[in-house]
Amino acid sequence: MIATNAPILITGAGQRVGLHCAERLLDEGHSVIFSYRSERPGVQALRDRGAIGVFADFSSEAGILAFIAELHSHTQSLRAIIHNASAWVAETPGDESRAFVDMFSVHMLAPYLINLHCSPLLQRSTPADIVHISDDVVRKGSRQHIAYCATKAGLDSLTLSFAAQFAPLIKVNGIAPAMVMFNAGDDAAYRAKVLAKSALGIEPGPEVIYQSVRYLLDNPYVTGTTLTVNGGRHIK
Repeated sequence: MIATNAPILITGAGQRVGLHCAERLLDEGHSVIFSYRSERPGVQALRDRGAIGVFADFSSEAGILAFIAELHSHTQSLRAIIHNASAWVAETPGDESRAFVDMFSVHMLAPYLINLHCSPLLQRSTPADIVHISDDVVRKGSRQHIAYCATKAGLDSLTLSFAAQFAPLIKVNGIAPAMVMFNAGDDAAYRAKVLAKSALGIEPGPEVIYQSVRYLLDNPYVTGTTLTVNGGRHIK
């Protein structure tokens, strides 16, 4: 069954990269369903443009399953799922397990369950895609943020496994970005330190992630691949 006008689901689209990608999809005429955890100006801006916002708390299995049930009430098909939702929880000494469990739930359990329970929606669309937004830090590990890095690495593994399981009906790929946009409060010294880590030495902005998403959605012969979008950090 072909549903070329099926909506695209993007998780964690209330701000920054997720918001930008949702806005660009709307610019190009796609119907968009997005998840959010907190009411932000970006959430209302997407609603005002006709996107459907669905509250989601991915910190527990119950919250993930509740989101999936609500999603099914809004659509019978999906053109793509873009897993952008992410968590950054400090690994506080004495409370490390909480950080690991919280980030595991957002980075791995939510994509795992959403992919499994929503694959029938994707199979009603041709073409159909899943895109996992991982992190370039997975490439070499992190001494300071072990739980974050490990759970993002698990997301990369899900890319391979789901690509194998869902082929040929659904393509499954990933994007592994390094820093693409600073926060407003980042000072000049921090910005200079971060920019020096890459060969290109620029703050590219979120459009480079949307360009990567667009490539994966448009290319019919790429699956099981994670695109590195890091400004050449691996050659610095």
